Amino acid sequence: MHAERLLAWLVEDLTWGGVLFTLFLFVATFASSLLVVGLLLVTLPPTYFLDDHPRDFWPNRHPALRLAGQIAKNLVGFVLLVVGIILALPGVPGQGILTVLIGVMLLEFPGKRRLERAIVGRPHILTTINRLRQRFRKPPLILDRSPHPA
Repeated sequence: MHAERLLAWLVEDLTWGGVLFTLFLFVATFASSLLVVGLLLVTLPPTYFLDDHPRDFWPNRHPALRLAGQIAKNLVGFVLLVVGIILALPGVPGQGILTVLIGVMLLEFPGKRRLERAIVGRPHILTTINRLRQRFRKPPLILDRSPHPA
């Protein structure tokens, strides 16, 4: 029944205006996800993924303000995580894996650093992020302090 309605909509009700609106929506969501994710990745400190990087959120603020900020940060992180999972689906425009990464970075849960490093440590992801950071004259991300062979 649903397939018949979809087919009828495609054949009878689809207009050029609808196609153009869908195309505009596709381009707008793709461009905005690239912009937001790129901005966040460029502004990260290079040592963000190291274990000794400070983790406190608003350490010098009033405890009530810190709590409200942490709740807001976790809500935004959850929304970005869900949006990133949707964007990672085949045929959906946007930077799914990178949006998931940003969402995970905002959330607080056990094992978070290990998951972040697993995502960023994928060679293609790390190369892409560091290439973007290089364009904006930012140092590459450091995932561990062990010396790398030349």
